[in-house]
Amino acid sequence: MRVLGVDPGLTRCGLGVVEGSAGRALTAIAYDVARTPASDDIAQRLLALERHVDLWIARHRPDVVAVERVFSQHNVRTVMGTAQAAAVALTCAARAGVPVALHTPSEVKAAVTGNGRADKAQVGAMVTRLLRLGTPPTPADTADALALAICHVWRGGMQQRLQDAKAAQAADAMSSRLTPKVVTP
Repeated sequence: MRVLGVDPGLTRCGLGVVEGSAGRALTAIAYDVARTPASDDIAQRLLALERHVDLWIARHRPDVVAVERVFSQHNVRTVMGTAQAAAVALTCAARAGVPVALHTPSEVKAAVTGNGRADKAQVGAMVTRLLRLGTPPTPADTADALALAICHVWRGGMQQRLQDAKAAQAADAMSSRLTPKVVTP
């Protein structure tokens, strides 16, 4: 499975592509950060981010795009920019026909470090170790994007199987309600 992880942000949007499967060694394919100047108009910044994400999807052909789920913060300006950047990534993936998965920061930290409250340094250290990189990816946004991709490789398949099983169970239940019962005397 090839996953593009997106750590959304307007000033710095982390992007990381990881390939692998649960229980096997993972490989970092590429990672970088898309930057937009805070002095630019918001519409232009979002457009630049869209072009960057579109390019990464076209270049790396991910099976899934994993995006950090925006969570409530005290700084409304920060959460708005993060939400707008996340929406751009979701839109780019949908336009390309690539499934999207959302993961919370604590879910990603727990998957990568074993601790849902791990700090950025711990996440960076584990990403470096898990992907066998020579040095920690910088800035931290790239490590976070790689962590999102790792989280999805490890958890996404299981989550999809659970959703598929629930859907099949619901379909079976619906089918049994719609199938006429024949009673013989």
